[in-house]
Amino acid sequence: MTTSVTLLPAVVRPAPEDRCWLSSDHCTGPVLDLLGGLGWDIVDTPETNVHATSPDGRVYVGWLPEDSAAWRRDIVWQIRVRPAEGAPWVQEFGPYTPSEAVAGFLAALIASPGR
Repeated sequence: MTTSVTLLPAVVRPAPEDRCWLSSDHCTGPVLDLLGGLGWDIVDTPETNVHATSPDGRVYVGWLPEDSAAWRRDIVWQIRVRPAEGAPWVQEFGPYTPSEAVAGFLAALIASPGR
């Protein structure tokens, strides 16, 4: 079977300068903007760690740049989920994970809460 070239999607190749998000700048903006916009409680500590909790209290997101226990494990972002049904689980991201990727993970999680 052959496919007409006109039916195939166009290949998009962004310029290298459009890929700056591929390297982490260690900012929290994309994640905290998302969570704040959704009404999450966000608290920052004097040590510059940030803790966010979902309105229903089932999801915790921590930005832990000054948490020595997290750094020993090479962790900067920690997400803890306590589902209504099923076992709690944790997802952690290291210092080289762009915050845009963490925000994308959270957006997908929030968009499909029942799955």
